[in-house]
Order: sequence, then C-alpha cells, then structure tokens
Amino acid sequence: MANLATTNVLLGIMAAVSLLQGLVIVGVGVAAWKVYRHVVDLMAGLERRHVDPAMARVNAILDDVKAVSETVKAEAERVDHAIHVTMDRVDDTAERLKKGVRAGASPVVGFVRGLRTGIEHFARLRQKSAASRTTNGFDGV
Repeated sequence: MANLATTNVLLGIMAAVSLLQGLVIVGVGVAAWKVYRHVVDLMAGLERRHVDPAMARVNAILDDVKAVSETVKAEAERVDHAIHVTMDRVDDTAERLKKGVRAGASPVVGFVRGLRTGIEHFARLRQKSAASRTTNGFDGV
C-alpha cells in the first residue's frame, strides 16, 4: 500500500499545484483587467484634455474654410455672370454700331461710287477725244 499512498500524495500535490495555477491565472486576469481599466481611463482623460479641444479647433477651422469656399464660389459665379452679361452687351453694342455705320455710310458710299463712275466716264471720253484728234491729224498744237 505504500505505493498507493505515494501516488495519492503525488496526486494531492498535483491537484494543489493545479489549484494554485488556477488561482494565479485568475489573479493575473484580475490584474490585467485592472491595468486595462486604468489604461482606458488614462486614454479617456487624454482624449478629454487634448484630442477634444484639438478637434474643436479643427472643426472650427473647417467651418471657416467651408464658409470661405462658399463665398469664393458665390463670388466666382457672380463675376462669371457679370462677364457674360457684359459680353452680351458688348456684342449687342457692336451689332448696333455695325448696323448704324452701314445705314449711315450707305448714302455716302453710293455718292462716292457715283462720283467715281462719273469721273471714270469723263476720263474715258477725254481719252477717246484725244485719241481721235491725234488720228485725225490734229495734235493739239
């Protein structure tokens, strides 16, 4: 029976060591949980002290940038519209000016063309008359 007593003693020792290991594992788990909670609390404190104010400043800056970009966009659209209106007015004015110049210049152009035709006609008559005088033997001297 001495062998069974030794086996029982060894089994008892192994059970006690297993129980001790289980208690150590539970203790490590509890300690890890406490460390985790402490780290989470530290992270929350850092976030409250540093990240939240920085995010508030960043959001304020982004709001300002958004307002400025909206203003710039509105002004660009306004300038674009003003340029288109001005170009339309310039085109309309140029068309009116062209029509006005044509209407005013038509009688003058007609008069100048008529005068030119008359001068050319009389110049041709004079050349014919000079040519007929030289062919008839009269040289004009």
